[in-house]
Amino acid sequence: MNTLRWNSGTAYDFFISLLALHHAADFGLRPNWTAGVRQRLSVPQREFLERVYSFASVPLDWISSQPEPKDALPVLRRAAELAPADRLQILTLPLDMPLEVHETLAHIAERGSVTAEEKEFLGRTFTRRNKVLKAAELDNLLKVWMNLDKSSEQISTTLQEYYGAFFADEETRIRPVLQAGLEHARELAGRVTLSALVEELSRGVHFEDVESAKELILIPSYWSTPFVFQTNPAEGSMQIVFGCRPDVQSIAPGAETPDLLINALKSLADPTRLRILRYLTGQPLTPTELSRLLRLRPPTVLHHLQALRLAELVAIRVSENGEKRYAARTETLKVIFASVKDFLKKQD
Repeated sequence: MNTLRWNSGTAYDFFISLLALHHAADFGLRPNWTAGVRQRLSVPQREFLERVYSFASVPLDWISSQPEPKDALPVLRRAAELAPADRLQILTLPLDMPLEVHETLAHIAERGSVTAEEKEFLGRTFTRRNKVLKAAELDNLLKVWMNLDKSSEQISTTLQEYYGAFFADEETRIRPVLQAGLEHARELAGRVTLSALVEELSRGVHFEDVESAKELILIPSYWSTPFVFQTNPAEGSMQIVFGCRPDVQSIAPGAETPDLLINALKSLADPTRLRILRYLTGQPLTPTELSRLLRLRPPTVLHHLQALRLAELVAIRVSENGEKRYAARTETLKVIFASVKDFLKKQD
């Protein structure tokens, strides 16, 4: 390990919040609340964002490459200065997307149409969070790229509208938490190993290749909590966006019940998840191993593991080849029980 670097700025949360608002279940958010936030936008812009975020990724590596400050408005201004094709590619496509995918989308944009062969290729090659796109998501991708100039212009105006309609106030709310999260992480870095640092900040994720990275970049985020976003912006470089939202706070402003408490109680109320926790208390297991033990399909097991991770009830060990092995985080149960007691003691 050669270098430990720190990045921070509200632009990371700006784009992560958009992803979360369009995938509420994945982030444990109330659908009614997220729908209310989206409805602050005009109908054309809201529908455009719903189309884009059915396939889009978060441009974390591009944000990190920008000069300071890495806050939402300065980054949006720099995005508006990009060439149309570059803007659409940077703001919606993952950095590690295969070259053939980029070339295919460029051909589609140039012609304004798509062939059956191109659609079939993208359908089996284009992935979001390691999953191929559903038919409707693929259609959304093609609609956006077949109208490149219009889509590129609209993404700029829509992001600006979203900032004014919601994120300007949200930025003020979360900025002190981001600063506190960064200060806490730096203090922790001075007294623990890198592996322990990442595992603590990520709330239970152990990356086996952290120590071997030439450069490790750590970035606090409010909206990603309790998940991490891990990328490799360059050879030998590892970037990790970690959640720093306190357990007693919720993403929805003014919510009385903390997100962690609600998500944990939901998870513990499911008999299959309780069985998973019992198995994981005995030994770390892969999703495939759990699937055999539970006699469930792998996608079903992954769904339950996602819910348990959202409740911070499982830890993950990620090998250098990307294999994930899960273990129970029984220490979280103490936090949950304490949260229940504290909540019940509160008076209106």
